[in-house]
Amino acid sequence: MARQLQSDKVLFGAVVGLVLFGALMVFSASAVMAADRYNNGNYFLFRQLAWAGVGLIAVGILMHTDYRRLASPMVVFPALALEFILLVLVLFVDRSHNTHRWFHIGVASFQPSELAKIILTVFLAFFLDLRKGEINDWKHTLAPILLVAGLMGALVLKEPDLGTTLAMCLILAAMLFSAGLNLRYFVVTGIAGLVPLYFLIFHSTYRSNRISAFLHPYADPLGKGFQILQSYIAVGTGGITGVGLMEGKQKLFFLPEPQTDFIFSVVGEELGLLGCLAVAAIFAIILIRGLRASAACRDDFGRLLAIGLTVMIVGQALVNMSVVLGLLPTKGIPLPFVSYGGSSLLVNLVAVGILLNISQQAS
Repeated sequence: MARQLQSDKVLFGAVVGLVLFGALMVFSASAVMAADRYNNGNYFLFRQLAWAGVGLIAVGILMHTDYRRLASPMVVFPALALEFILLVLVLFVDRSHNTHRWFHIGVASFQPSELAKIILTVFLAFFLDLRKGEINDWKHTLAPILLVAGLMGALVLKEPDLGTTLAMCLILAAMLFSAGLNLRYFVVTGIAGLVPLYFLIFHSTYRSNRISAFLHPYADPLGKGFQILQSYIAVGTGGITGVGLMEGKQKLFFLPEPQTDFIFSVVGEELGLLGCLAVAAIFAIILIRGLRASAACRDDFGRLLAIGLTVMIVGQALVNMSVVLGLLPTKGIPLPFVSYGGSSLLVNLVAVGILLNISQQAS
């Protein structure tokens, strides 16, 4: 008799709740701006709900699809090839917000760098499982991994998108650590990476401005420090319980694009410290359930895949919240499931669908 698979209802409920909460906050953060720009206060809400619907369908399909089907060269390498093609092609599309990040298809847009994170995670899980027991073999294990990850990261960086590149580095580091890579490689790579990171930041005007704004936000309150200072005002105004849903003021043309990177500021203003802690607690639940699925998994591919997907989601959330609170320099990284953005929402929901199947198979 076939074994009855049990879904992780806690993880599923946490994610669905966060998606619904995100749609509500997107509406609250964007309604006035959308009415001004598009004569439609529901402009961003309807698009977010459409992507959420597609994403939740993907969750339903993937949670009932054996994740081990992904551990095949016929899946991994065509996916890698397609992703590299997309990352090259996107460099030739018209600029949007001074970057080459999006393909625009009618009213929808898609960001291939978001897809890159999940494809890189699947490749790493597949290759590390293939090379298990030989993780410290520089020539046959580490060199191929760094070649693929380095080329993918370089193409994303070319868009330019340093934030997503660093997110991919975090996924890579977490999976290599979980696979048992000797710590000396992390030390050597970390030291070697300081020089190119310095040039990437301080030989780019807008990146060096972000560092300057992070260190001295009050030195230029109407210029470099404007974004983070408006975020401070929003979060500080909210206090413990917030000013009330839909009642925030900073979203009214003070916070730039409040429905995306700084939506957590809107949460802080309208729902206060309690609202922020509730959001953080949900991501903590996702972290715990993801690590639980990884620990219970019976094979290395699933174990590493669960680690990578969990770090992809929770690491991004931690960076976004840290930026909003002024703990990290400003980066264009959305808050998973909450910020407006179809590509991010869809990719993160796909990751959750795979995580749910890993937890099912391990139960």
